[in-house]
Amino acid sequence: MSVANQTRLHADVQFLTSLQPARNYQNLASLNKAADYIHAEFKKLGCSVQEQKFQVRKHEYRNVIASLGPPTAARIIVGAHYDVCGDQPGADDNASAIAGLLETARLLQAQAPTLKYRIDFVAYSLEEPPFFATEDMGSAVHAKSLHTEKVPVRAMLCYEMIGYFRDEPGSQKFPDPALAALYPNTGNFIIVVGRQGQEAFTQQVKTLMSAHSKIDVQSINLPTSQGLAGLSDHRNYWRYGYEAVMINDTSFLRNPNYHESSDTIDTLDFKRMAEVVNGVYGAILGLL
Repeated sequence: MSVANQTRLHADVQFLTSLQPARNYQNLASLNKAADYIHAEFKKLGCSVQEQKFQVRKHEYRNVIASLGPPTAARIIVGAHYDVCGDQPGADDNASAIAGLLETARLLQAQAPTLKYRIDFVAYSLEEPPFFATEDMGSAVHAKSLHTEKVPVRAMLCYEMIGYFRDEPGSQKFPDPALAALYPNTGNFIIVVGRQGQEAFTQQVKTLMSAHSKIDVQSINLPTSQGLAGLSDHRNYWRYGYEAVMINDTSFLRNPNYHESSDTIDTLDFKRMAEVVNGVYGAILGLL
């Protein structure tokens, strides 16, 4: 079985974090360079690549979508956002996730398993503030379009910050003592985050990832009223009843560089990031 390539992951993160000015919503040229790069990497796979363009504050933004598998079949959505918050390189948030998205598509194309579902790899714009939790999020635009077109969706897997890991005891923080009692206090695991009511699906993704990855995989189901539940693009698929989870390194509960200029490529662990991708790839195969 093909395994995620750390060199390719590093190259993807290197390109995205080197864009100047930072790829935030105000810097359209940098955002478009990021979108062009993602589009070009998808095109190398010889698959269908489309763009979903949308207008926000009189500017045009782009979701980039690569599709593999039967065109008219029900879909599995794998997504990640490529914009950053403010003037920072965004290595973990969210170049790591875009690298994971691209590498997952490469693995699927290289191994060419029989696909029962259409797999759409979607790179979103405008996940970050000031558009987070609004209808202007790229993922909100995408999820709404699926619902409007009555597209059957098997599952949605959201990559969000998958590159920061620590081995020191106490390196993993928690918002309350109850959660701290349930999970490791060392920040060397990846977590599958779902909402309450989809415990079976979250557990299925966790089990499949664990079987295909050499990294500790944890899972949690939180009420949507709790802010930690919907801290990325998966939130926009819940409103239409789609099964959606976030694959995450716990973000600011572990990574001190969150939304800071110190979120640089040298802080990432590409060996473990590759294992996360292996796990998600295995989960996709298991969902087929």
